Amino acid sequence: MAMAVVIQQDQCRGCLLCLKACPFSAIEVVGRKAMIGPNCTACGSCIESCKFGAIKRERGEEAKRDIAAYHGVWVFAEQRQGILMDVTLELLGEGRRLAKKIGTQLSAILVGKDVEALAEQLIGFGADKVYLAQSPLLERYTNDAYVKVIERAISTYKPEILLLGATHIGRDLGPCLAVRCQTGLTADCTALDIDSQDHKLMQTRPAFGGNLMATILCPNHRPQMSTVRPGVMTKAEWVPDRRGSVIDLPVELAEQDLRVRLGETVRAVKETVKLADAPVIVAGGRGLGGSEGFKAIKELADRLGGVVGASRAAVDAGWISHAHQVGQTGTTVRPKLYIACGISGAIQHVAGMKGSGCIVAINKNPLAPIFQMADYGIVGDVHQVVPALLAELEKE
Repeated sequence: MAMAVVIQQDQCRGCLLCLKACPFSAIEVVGRKAMIGPNCTACGSCIESCKFGAIKRERGEEAKRDIAAYHGVWVFAEQRQGILMDVTLELLGEGRRLAKKIGTQLSAILVGKDVEALAEQLIGFGADKVYLAQSPLLERYTNDAYVKVIERAISTYKPEILLLGATHIGRDLGPCLAVRCQTGLTADCTALDIDSQDHKLMQTRPAFGGNLMATILCPNHRPQMSTVRPGVMTKAEWVPDRRGSVIDLPVELAEQDLRVRLGETVRAVKETVKLADAPVIVAGGRGLGGSEGFKAIKELADRLGGVVGASRAAVDAGWISHAHQVGQTGTTVRPKLYIACGISGAIQHVAGMKGSGCIVAINKNPLAPIFQMADYGIVGDVHQVVPALLAELEKE
């Protein structure tokens, strides 16, 4: 969608600075006024050189018409070994909400090998259409193959919004698609909404280490693209009798199109913590005083059928691994029960667990910010309160 460089003739002083700055000799002076010639690439060098603010970028009529041709909300349906990732269901839930606000359809784009059964699942979870691309060369994710197939689908069907999960695959795929489609990408979003004025996508993400929430717009290019942090959005609900359509995409791929070939997949042996799916999380913070404090936290989590979480302060201190971290720089969670033990309630931590069903805070400081959002608060030393809770659970 081309942008045009325009010189405001009434503001031009004929100083020749833009003429000297243009690397493509695309500016000429006629009657002591600068004029843009046909060689202009809209690089912007002249705009920076002008001291009078006479040169600006403007969206041409062709670009305006081009934007108007884009319709619909798309979700990249990430799957691994024939299993849909949870973030896909979260994106379908959020995509349905956005599509309803715009008054358009929700679609999913599914890429892989022998994954047609997943298309029916996507329809059941809310997709009106599923764009399906299948090939032996798409069995496992490679950037070259996925980008080529999805870019072709975007150029053919023109979605106005494309959502991807901020996973390892989404973070690799999203930027490459944005470059190929000549559009913008807002990464690691924690909130999305639609501008009621002109239906632009409002993409909110943490900035400056989580100390500021920035809302970003993409007014001049399409599709509007976002990668969305897993665990933030509510999953779509399954409707077994839902109806939708499956559109088969042509796949024109050859071995020579792939610069990278996967030999084998080796699963790393490391600690795995399923924070995002846990119904109960018992999290510890700086108030535990050290790694020994997490022994009681783990015992309480085990008794409640949950898992152990932690604040960034506890992780940075080396008391527990990063896999347990909850917050903007960790995992965003939505358990039914969240027990914060010795956690003060910094904004970065709260942003990662504020969607919890019931929040219980234990802190000896009655003015700790965590109490402002807790459903139940216990003012006391965590080293006394947690053993007391365990003793009561033992009675039960």
